[in-house]
Amino acid sequence: MRYCSFDIVFQEVPGEVTLALNITNCPFHCHGCHSPHLWEDTGEILDETELIRLIDLYRGEVTCVCFMGGDADPETVAALARVARAEGVKTAWYSGRTELPSCMTVELWDYLKLGPYREELGGLRSRTTNQRFYCIRDGQLLDETARFYR
Repeated sequence: MRYCSFDIVFQEVPGEVTLALNITNCPFHCHGCHSPHLWEDTGEILDETELIRLIDLYRGEVTCVCFMGGDADPETVAALARVARAEGVKTAWYSGRTELPSCMTVELWDYLKLGPYREELGGLRSRTTNQRFYCIRDGQLLDETARFYR
């Protein structure tokens, strides 16, 4: 699995200072996608060593790691979520899938964004979006999509 960039963000996971990793090789190619550069399999390898290096760069500053994509390799996303947890940060996944793949359990995550981007419905900020943002508490997915509405 590869990533092309990362940033420290404040909007993708409300209430968290998030290290957002932009994962490449997206299999969905949604019409109207705001990040078509993530469709190609390019960038640096994202493995356990690289993830820990990035977390160490911002240790004590970030509270969450968010995997922005990774749908082509959910097994690796799951493995890296376990690493992030072991490093003491919360975990989030922005996925174009409508449900978690069988290789994952909800307990891996503190936050999930599920659903493909549909241009006619808009993204998380749109009240008509098909995408859902969940906060996971006690193994339950709590829909907090409304926190993004404008």
